[in-house]
Amino acid sequence: MPISDEWSFPEGTIYLNHGSFGPSPRCVREARNAWTEKLERQPMDFFLRQMESELDHAAEKLGQLIGAEGNDLLFCDNATVAMNIVADSFPLQPGDEVLFTNQEYGAVMRIWRRACDRSQAKIVVQPLPRPIISAEQQVAALMAGVTERTKLIVVSHITSQTAVIFPIEAICREAAKRGVKVCVDGPHALAMVEMNLRRLGCDFYCASCHKWLSAPFGSGFLYVAKRYQQLLSPPVMSWGGSVAGRPAHWQDEFRWLGTRDPAPFLAVPSAIEFLDRFGCETFREQTHELAKYARQRISELTGLEPAMPDSREWYGSMIALPLPPTEAPNQGIRDQLQTPLWEKFGIEVPIIHWHGERLIRVSCHLYSTREHIDRLIEALRDFGIGRS
Repeated sequence: MPISDEWSFPEGTIYLNHGSFGPSPRCVREARNAWTEKLERQPMDFFLRQMESELDHAAEKLGQLIGAEGNDLLFCDNATVAMNIVADSFPLQPGDEVLFTNQEYGAVMRIWRRACDRSQAKIVVQPLPRPIISAEQQVAALMAGVTERTKLIVVSHITSQTAVIFPIEAICREAAKRGVKVCVDGPHALAMVEMNLRRLGCDFYCASCHKWLSAPFGSGFLYVAKRYQQLLSPPVMSWGGSVAGRPAHWQDEFRWLGTRDPAPFLAVPSAIEFLDRFGCETFREQTHELAKYARQRISELTGLEPAMPDSREWYGSMIALPLPPTEAPNQGIRDQLQTPLWEKFGIEVPIIHWHGERLIRVSCHLYSTREHIDRLIEALRDFGIGRS
């Protein structure tokens, strides 16, 4: 069976937006459903005697993939929930500063704006130069925004709008030299790039498992360095939880947030096993080559230069490329062309307006093909995009 058959897209669909909502392969959906069925058969036995040890196992399996200990991880619904936990718990005083690049995700900015409003702290947004020349250029530009009042840097591992892989290890290293903590927004990094959180040196890492790992929707995690684990409070206060015979642990308060189905978390190992069957590095190479092909074809079509070098150092399975400007009205940050591409050609791909740039962001996964990119090019031509 071709690996693309693991997905169940409607006939005629070209799905180039795994970066926003990454559907699970069939085997992962089946695993999720099996966990729900196990819960439904005997809820008391499952919740009281099985769930916590199963969550521990799932966290250990995830930790092996990302270079972290399972007991340093919290499962949560997505990166947004993880970021809210950090923002609601991180100690800020009036006049403190939280530093961002100008490429951070809008929801993350809203989360921290609320936290800073509550504490009378200040958000500082540091522009990063485009086009990108080097990692040193990007790190130096960000560090130029650090002052004696900077307490925390919130930075993407891979940006959402521009699809750039930031030199995150160097950022963490330079921040540590200045005594500044780092919270990494990493929903796009899991599976797309190799991760080792022990080596990375960040203080907090927020991620979604439903994107490139293709775990079920409703699965994400928060990594917290041991020195800050007692700092955090759960987003919902309930009974907490503890495994019989185990000392109270920082994760306990987050384990029981009221009755909910943990199946998305428990199916994460199945998503990891699926990717392992194909080969993580093979997945990264294959999807990067498709993104590289998209870069070549779209750049040839438009005559516009991408803002990042042509290297896996800067982009992986997803790439954002400039389109010619348009005077047509937009739908918020989304371009007016996005819906017609779907309605006329069955192509699902985001076209974004960001800081005066019009970007098309192409995501490639195991079901993606060169033919999909070629058909996107034909569709863009049909809508009048391309050099005459």
